[in-house]
Amino acid sequence: MTITPEREAALLAAIPSGLFIGGEWTDATGARTFDVRDPATGAVIKTIADGSPEDGVRALDAAVAAQDAWAATPPRTRSDILRRVFDLVQERKEDLALIMTLEMGKPLAESRGEVAYGSEFLRWFSEEAVRITGRYGLNPEGTGRMVVSQRPVGPSFFITPWNFPLAMATRKIAPALAAGCTVVIKPPALTPLTTMLFTTLLEEAGLPAGVVNVVNSSSSSKLSAPIIADPRLRKLSFTGSTGVGRKLIAQAAEGVLRVSMELGGNAPFVVFEDADLDKAVDGAMQAKFRNIGQACTAANRFIVHDSVADEFARRVGERVAAMRIGRGTEDDVQIGPLIDDDAVAKASALVSDAVDRGARLVTGGSAIEGEGSFFQPTVISDVVAGSEILREEIFGPVLAIARFRDEDEAVRLANDTEYGLVSYVYTKDLARGHRMIDRLETGMMGLNVGVVSNAAAPFGGVKQSGIGREGGLEGIHEYLSTKYTLIPVD
Repeated sequence: MTITPEREAALLAAIPSGLFIGGEWTDATGARTFDVRDPATGAVIKTIADGSPEDGVRALDAAVAAQDAWAATPPRTRSDILRRVFDLVQERKEDLALIMTLEMGKPLAESRGEVAYGSEFLRWFSEEAVRITGRYGLNPEGTGRMVVSQRPVGPSFFITPWNFPLAMATRKIAPALAAGCTVVIKPPALTPLTTMLFTTLLEEAGLPAGVVNVVNSSSSSKLSAPIIADPRLRKLSFTGSTGVGRKLIAQAAEGVLRVSMELGGNAPFVVFEDADLDKAVDGAMQAKFRNIGQACTAANRFIVHDSVADEFARRVGERVAAMRIGRGTEDDVQIGPLIDDDAVAKASALVSDAVDRGARLVTGGSAIEGEGSFFQPTVISDVVAGSEILREEIFGPVLAIARFRDEDEAVRLANDTEYGLVSYVYTKDLARGHRMIDRLETGMMGLNVGVVSNAAAPFGGVKQSGIGREGGLEGIHEYLSTKYTLIPVD
């Protein structure tokens, strides 16, 4: 499908530019604004309201005012609204995909994939809304009957990241609404337009005023501080870096808030000597280059058995060298721009450090001159211990290969990080695969598969990769509190 400048302009013009508070689009305090840019060109694509701390409190006021009525809304009604939103997302999927590509840069095919993935949280939690259960029974002493029920946690505050602007919003909003919680969401300053377009669909679906409130801001910390400090807030959910997550957890501790933290990753991708290399290479391309490598689930360290490392590097190098780079709206583009110039500088520095320490550059390795923030898709092999690229989350299209000789060494290298979000393992040995499930310190694992995310599965990590789970049966419980009542036996 050809995307014309006229279509881009019409879509951008149709998206509201204000804050969404109490069911109304409104200007920010002082009419402050900030610009949203296309990372492929650097051009400003829209100017939107820049919410202040006072605006954040106004949004929380609206969420608090709506909380009791929304909690009392029948589960079937909440379910039906979420299902209507899902249907509207399907109707507007091309618009959502295009706006995502314009503000974030990913190829249009990947944006469509995110719409499909992100919308599934709406469908999944529309179904879970009517399955919130408790239990009832006689206590062991026979003196009373126990009633255990689930109640909404209450007003919730969400801070979402720029790299998956639809899916990270739906992954938080859908379970909160299903559970009966109201929401204030602060979209990412780099990619707020997708959330704003999605919010218009919430309106269209008939979501009551104040249940979801959206406050854009160029300063997340200033906007967030008074919301988190407000004793009326009961839940905080954040997706982003571990460093910021630590600060938010500390702030949340003052109010003893429930927190969900989906933080940094440093995913190992382990290829054993018996792996099907064709499948391993296919999985590597998915696990590394999805979203231009800008994903917390992206494989960061390719730990490959010494006997197959050269062949693996050759095969992925050929695939990567053939990838088409360009603006995401162009046909057949596989690699779009990184989100900004800082991301390009980080990728360049990590590659340079690895090569300086003795790694071999297979393909790519450089920033691309000209407009936009582009970096060549890159493969480096024989990365040595101590290289920064093995410790830091790359968040770019760089595939770094290190070698190992036996299973124990592979496990040691894979676990040698403070992070523990996801791991990938390729082996034909089922017994070894089960050992890896037990031995690798991650909250998720792909065994002979390069993409693990699914709305029906619990998403989250261990160690410094986060707290709590999003998606799956577990996801709705992050927004429910357990209440126990004892009724004496007469």
